[in-house]
Amino acid sequence: MTEYVVLLPGDESRWEQADTETRKRVYAVHEEFTRLLAERGHIVTGGAELEHSRRARVVRGQRGSVTVTEGPYAETVEQLSGFYVVQSDDLDDLLDLCGLLAGEEGVEVRAALPSSDPSSDPSSDPEVTG
Repeated sequence: MTEYVVLLPGDESRWEQADTETRKRVYAVHEEFTRLLAERGHIVTGGAELEHSRRARVVRGQRGSVTVTEGPYAETVEQLSGFYVVQSDDLDDLLDLCGLLAGEEGVEVRAALPSSDPSSDPSSDPEVTG
């Protein structure tokens, strides 16, 4: 199975201003998404709603000499608001199910590269590097 990360952007100010009923509707869509994933053989291995980007910290530099700034990495209206980690053998079906969450902002789906297999890194391939 391939592991995918489903990245969920959102307008944080709209979410902060959302009433209880709106939030319940959004959470219900996420419950439906995870239910359908399970029914169709996809495995959710992780994920979370993220706190507001104003509480983010950006770290630059190297260990022992880092600079930490407050706030999001990128100053944009849409920020990463949450994510799912999903194992799947059927990318097309996963993408179709992501349509439940896409809305105006869309969602981004990326395959996670295996960290334990150096042969999966294209930069280690002499044909690619030169």
